[in-house]
Amino acid sequence: MYMAIHKLDFGEFNEIDYSLIAIHTTLEDYRLAYFINQKLHLSLNKSNKEIQIADKEGEVHFSRFHYYEKKKDISWDLIQNINEVIQQNNENTQSLFSTFDIKVAKKVFMLPEFKKVNYFLKIENSEENTNLLKIQNELNSIDQITTNYIVDINNIKSKNNLIF
Repeated sequence: MYMAIHKLDFGEFNEIDYSLIAIHTTLEDYRLAYFINQKLHLSLNKSNKEIQIADKEGEVHFSRFHYYEKKKDISWDLIQNINEVIQQNNENTQSLFSTFDIKVAKKVFMLPEFKKVNYFLKIENSEENTNLLKIQNELNSIDQITTNYIVDINNIKSKNNLIF
């Protein structure tokens, strides 16, 4: 009796099946999602599953708006890149009238290589079904977006942060 042998090819797991567009804007996440929904005819909704990343200061949470397009089997995610962590300074500083703790806000980035990017639009399973240049043009038509561009995923050192 022969037993079937199943092999796993781990190269398949390294395969990148998403596109990433960097967005520079001063808009709040929910307002940006609203404008993107209008321009791209999507239904991005705030996800309860925020993206968690471990940093030196502990867990950092990044907001995420998600939409799954069943017809085309495409997953869309609008992801916050910059967040602040409030650090409590352990030293008590005394002034003339009282003792107080100093709290310091530190910026944390989901993809530290892109410190000036406010948000990323991650489009999964998009290879044949999506025209990225058309998406870029639609994003450019949103007045509050300063600029956007397609990110070369192969040059991202912290790409594991995009696995969620």
